[in-house]
Amino acid sequence: MQKVQHFIEQNKDRFLEELLELLRIPSVSADPAHKGDVQRTAEAMAVHLRKVGVDKVQVYPTAGHPIVYGEKMVDPAKPTILVYGHYDVQPADPIDLWHSGPFEPVIKKTELHPDGAIFARGSCDDKGQVFMHIKAFEAMAVNGELPCNVKFMIEGEEEVGSVNLGAFCREHKHMLACDVILISDTSIIDNQTPSITTGLRGLSYMEVEVTGPNRDLHSGVYGGAVANPANILAKMIASMHDENNHITIPGFYDDVEEVSAAERAEMNKAPYDEKAYKAALDVNDLWGEKGYTTLERTSIRPALDVNGIWGGYSGEGAKTVLPAKAFAKISMRLVPNQKSKKIADLFAAHFEKIAPTYVKVKVTYHHGGEPVVTPRIRRNIWLLTRR
Repeated sequence: MQKVQHFIEQNKDRFLEELLELLRIPSVSADPAHKGDVQRTAEAMAVHLRKVGVDKVQVYPTAGHPIVYGEKMVDPAKPTILVYGHYDVQPADPIDLWHSGPFEPVIKKTELHPDGAIFARGSCDDKGQVFMHIKAFEAMAVNGELPCNVKFMIEGEEEVGSVNLGAFCREHKHMLACDVILISDTSIIDNQTPSITTGLRGLSYMEVEVTGPNRDLHSGVYGGAVANPANILAKMIASMHDENNHITIPGFYDDVEEVSAAERAEMNKAPYDEKAYKAALDVNDLWGEKGYTTLERTSIRPALDVNGIWGGYSGEGAKTVLPAKAFAKISMRLVPNQKSKKIADLFAAHFEKIAPTYVKVKVTYHHGGEPVVTPRIRRNIWLLTRR
């Protein structure tokens, strides 16, 4: 390890500059205007893999954004690690809330990051983590032959539902064969506590549109006489949680896996400081489903949240308008054994049912993903460390 540590120390400035250059590319997969940037990022990832000695590097086109693959097979008898990650990022809006440009990375020291942290879109989701694994591969190679086989699969659609990943995996099942999949795109307890995520919640992502009159109206003339879609939408959304913050969509909890009391007790042994949690978020109190701890609410329980809501006038100053339409983007986090499409259908049916007669509604399903839990076994970890 001393040789590896020396290599890292000697090259850390180069590593950092290479990462910053990668972060400057606005690889926003959700925005068609950035399709070229997403492609450019995929090609940049391939270049980095080739530079560090990864073999068979290829940028595979899909019906959407490309997937980058590469491998280093040192011995078929040795275990194989598949490193998964993604190079696409979420939209940076609202831009005015950034203290520096989202694609102009800066390093700053803060109360939470006394040693400094990189502030840029993608620095920790997920370009930073993917790049860390590529650099780890490069550093380990200075010792000569790697202790295991390594494969990389880096996609460009994680932030939009990975719609083409399943087909790619099925088509290239043999190529992707491995003993362990390594993913660094999850939360950690803190920087001093090694953390392994064994489960992730799924997702159903919806957009709703509420339409009232056939045009925007003046509130002085029509206010109080015509239903305001923004008001109605707010009421409809509010009705989706009861007084215990339980989701009110009929059938929503039918397939939810009930975790045993013993498992819940084990889960709540994880380090957790509620005072620090609230302070880090600058909130006075926490909110969530009654009867569950924060650790449980964010892992074994489903959730429904508004990700965006708009309609009417939102510019500077005042405009006395009753908007003709109001919109919201709503996501639901899912747990085993919920299915994303089934939940989307339940949401759509409920939203249409609770709509009052004085508005029309439209529900669009954007994308989804299934929840997953990995069995907590030690066999594969032992397999990698026993050599």
